[in-house]
Amino acid sequence: MTAPPATTRQFTVDVGQVRLDQFLAGTRSGLTRAQLHRLIVEGQVRLNGSLAKPSQRVRRGDLVSLTVPPPRKMDVTPQWMPLTLVYQDDEIVVIDKPPGLSVHPGPGHPDRTLVNGLLARCPDIKGIGGVIRPGIVHRLDKDTSGLMVVAKTQQAHQSLSDQLKDRQVKKRYMALATGELAKRSGRVDAPIARDPRHRKRMAVVMGGRESRTGYRVLEYVAGNSLLEVDLETGRTHQIRVHLAYIGHALLGDAVYGRPSALLNRHFLHAHHLGFRHPKTGLAVEFDSLLPDDLAEALDRLRSGVIS
Repeated sequence: MTAPPATTRQFTVDVGQVRLDQFLAGTRSGLTRAQLHRLIVEGQVRLNGSLAKPSQRVRRGDLVSLTVPPPRKMDVTPQWMPLTLVYQDDEIVVIDKPPGLSVHPGPGHPDRTLVNGLLARCPDIKGIGGVIRPGIVHRLDKDTSGLMVVAKTQQAHQSLSDQLKDRQVKKRYMALATGELAKRSGRVDAPIARDPRHRKRMAVVMGGRESRTGYRVLEYVAGNSLLEVDLETGRTHQIRVHLAYIGHALLGDAVYGRPSALLNRHFLHAHHLGFRHPKTGLAVEFDSLLPDDLAEALDRLRSGVIS
């Protein structure tokens, strides 16, 4: 995996007095505000040939030089694993994530994560935020399966992040909720934050971040509701929290509902993903079938096997 060389770009200030970091954030550098701030502090930005501070004011006609050093290697070992790559090119890779796979290394799972697998399967990954790593722009819970898009380049990461922020990414899920929802379609609009009583869980909390989940009932199955869920926002555990909040926790959700004899995880699969390709600007969409464990659980319910 070869890192690209350092690059230097120059910008001529064409606005009135603003902070240096604010000016750079408004350029098409492909870097986030936090990344730009770090580069200024590290001496990678010069104002009229001299080192500057993030808060320093720039004036019309000033010359700003921005150097992005070669990305350093990530302290994560590439590990081959049988990932299903739905699509990939020089900018992005779309994965159909299996259940039981964590996205990032962390306490309890230092390796054998999606990041480890992608470093092995996609050797052309470039630097994201100054590190040679996959650009994870959205996540799925460890036990949630389905489609994810990952950036290979800083430009792709910035584009996808902006699309997520502007709610231009289509993310639809198949979910099996316990009980029969009275309304065939609806929306849960309730703020989500860390559960003040159980810090490892999320909950509907007044003053939390705005969170909206749309749903429609596809089928009633043995007293449960097969749903297609459309996320309008993307909070941690959002679907699981919202469905539990309205009294219809996911089948098999041991955290927000109760375990099921039919499954060893919650019934949730990211089956549709759509966005604009970060390089071409064209709309692209991907679909994924229910994995075997969820399809089998659904078949057993239809045949009369009750959880």
